[in-house]
Amino acid sequence: MTSVQRQRASSAAQAALLRVDDLAKSYGGVHAVAGVSFDVPRGRITGLIGPNGAGKSTALGMIAGAIKPSRGSVLLNGTNVAGWPSHKIARRGLARTFQRSSDFSGMTVMENLLTARYGQRGDTLRGALLGRRYWRAEQESLTARAADLIARFDMARMANEFAGTLSGGQRRLLEIMRALMTEPEILLLDEPMAGVNPALGARIGDYLLQLRQDGLTMLMVEHEMSVVERVCDPVIVMAQGEVLAEGTMDQIRSDHRVLDAYLNG
Repeated sequence: MTSVQRQRASSAAQAALLRVDDLAKSYGGVHAVAGVSFDVPRGRITGLIGPNGAGKSTALGMIAGAIKPSRGSVLLNGTNVAGWPSHKIARRGLARTFQRSSDFSGMTVMENLLTARYGQRGDTLRGALLGRRYWRAEQESLTARAADLIARFDMARMANEFAGTLSGGQRRLLEIMRALMTEPEILLLDEPMAGVNPALGARIGDYLLQLRQDGLTMLMVEHEMSVVERVCDPVIVMAQGEVLAEGTMDQIRSDHRVLDAYLNG
């Protein structure tokens, strides 16, 4: 490797908040993910697309710690977190949303947000013994953050409604807000537009662009190509457990391998 190549590689490593290298997962003799490698640059929304069964959600699960990889590395801010439990990775600044809502249906929107933050003083034995004076300031700060998110996502009128009464799209918003309560450095989104009507989907796209403008890094699995084209750059295409192509949507569209994968997937 020349000095110029080393310099470029070093610059790429610094620009990538998340770096996935040869990440694989096998179930018996079946390769769900067959050694994928890609970077997620800071301050961008990276799209992860591909036909059904391409391995996108499995890759996301390994990155987030929900699935233990068979091999490979996941460098988060330079630290290899591959195989770490999800709560440890979350404490490193990574949050994730799911295809199916993970909220508490019997709790209000506000209560769901307040429970999303891990390691609260009031949840410990020490907090119980020392009482309200020990954890009041933290609780007030979390309540203010929750209220700010509720206002930002235009959910003020739903703040005291039970999560179970929300529409599918509103529960998607709640899922994103719960992830943001942890103040992540990177957010993984697993099909945030699934089951959402077009109007609300456009709003969610607006919110994601605002979050990107604020500096949040995101990796998003999504099937709705109009949304991917609008908010994602770069875009990574997976097929049959492998990375097939990377680039802008214009570049992806002109790649015959991608067209073949979607037609035959």
